[in-house]
Amino acid sequence: QVQLAESGGGPVQAGGSLRLTCVASGYTDSPYCMGWFRQAPEKEREWAARIFTGNTPYYDPSVKGRFVISEENDKNTVYLQMNSLKPEDTAMYYCVIGKYCYSSSDMFTHWGQGTQVTVSS
Repeated sequence: QVQLAESGGGPVQAGGSLRLTCVASGYTDSPYCMGWFRQAPEKEREWAARIFTGNTPYYDPSVKGRFVISEENDKNTVYLQMNSLKPEDTAMYYCVIGKYCYSSSDMFTHWGQGTQVTVSS
């Protein structure tokens, strides 16, 4: 059984930083795609950042230059360092893992429970 354990969300003031961690267990495909979707209230779910094993990460244009995604493949772990946070980054952040970096969230079957990030101005 695949499980994704997320941590690191919370409240922060604008301009601050947070680091999200996601550890996957029970996932055996390799290589794989791992990353973070986010969903703000009354908005559609969107990619924040993702990385396919050993490849160049993808960032949503709204976070590029502020967020950094990194991985430890031997630990099935991905990190999202979020700097210069803005109120518009406020969302529930969900970790996913899958065989490919699908553009649609519907294609992922393995999800974390989500971790809330709240940025106040």
